[in-house]
Amino acid sequence: MRHGKIRNTGVDLTELGFGASALGNLYRTTPVEDALAAVDAAWAAGIRYFDTAPHYGLGLSEIRLGAALRSRPRSEYVISSKVGRLLVPNEHPRGTDPEGFVVRDDLRRQWDFSRDGVMRSMESTLERTGLDRLDIVYLHDPDDHWRQAAEEAMPALAALRDQGVIGAIGAGMNQAAMPARFLRETAADVVMLAGRYTLLDQSALDDVLPAAEEHGKSVVAVGAFNSGLLSHDQPAEGMKYDYEAAPAPMVARASAIAQVCAAHGTTLPAAAIAFPRTHPSIINVTLGMRSAAQVARNTALHGRPVPDGLWDDLRAQGLIRSDVPTAKGHGRSARCL
Repeated sequence: MRHGKIRNTGVDLTELGFGASALGNLYRTTPVEDALAAVDAAWAAGIRYFDTAPHYGLGLSEIRLGAALRSRPRSEYVISSKVGRLLVPNEHPRGTDPEGFVVRDDLRRQWDFSRDGVMRSMESTLERTGLDRLDIVYLHDPDDHWRQAAEEAMPALAALRDQGVIGAIGAGMNQAAMPARFLRETAADVVMLAGRYTLLDQSALDDVLPAAEEHGKSVVAVGAFNSGLLSHDQPAEGMKYDYEAAPAPMVARASAIAQVCAAHGTTLPAAAIAFPRTHPSIINVTLGMRSAAQVARNTALHGRPVPDGLWDDLRAQGLIRSDVPTAKGHGRSARCL
């Protein structure tokens, strides 16, 4: 599998990454044997970048991912986690986590982007994973905490990076405007951009991608399927778009894109995975994976040829923005596996 390096760092990512939110029982229970099998399948497919967070299952994702990777050579993979949500005892548990994960709520999340909060969060992550270090640390959803995140958390991470404790630092968010500020105004090396550079949403062209180019920094793309609408060959009513029921005009647009994909001998989900990598600042697409079967499907989609002419036709028909960069082999994934 091809690799891409986070600019100005020594951190090298496979261009397809494993998102471990489902290992924390996102929306439904993931049996532990399925979680371990998913990581095994990803490893066998050549994936060497794995992303997790304390938020995912109140630490369950970190525990499971750490267990699955512990026997692997530590120098052969990159792991990222996140800070900003400390896990603290829940004084008033109600039985189940209210934030979408099927786990007990004996712990709760507490926002904290202070230097002390960063250090405590990282220490707890290392305890849960059983690993000796993290390669990338992101500030997790600091949308309502810009000042503390930029003035306390990011300098704390920068000091650890400069000491060689962390390989790269950044922020992960579901918007594009604030990640652009992190790239322009802080020591961040990389941002994890969720859903803002996809076949249905290219708003990142207005801010975060120009910022990455201008400052020589990198972007990891997540949410390539926009919550599911782009994950099937034929979009349908009732599918999700950005965590909610997809509006009819968006379903119609996805269907029109699917028709153009078919005319080029590819599929909507294969194109959705390939599209973010058409931009030179995006070095990786990370997909959430719950089972070995999902890994097999996603890696197969990633390996399908997506001709550059597809993007030209989508531009010409007004289905993607006219300022989407012209890919010269960058978006083609036939050689990846």
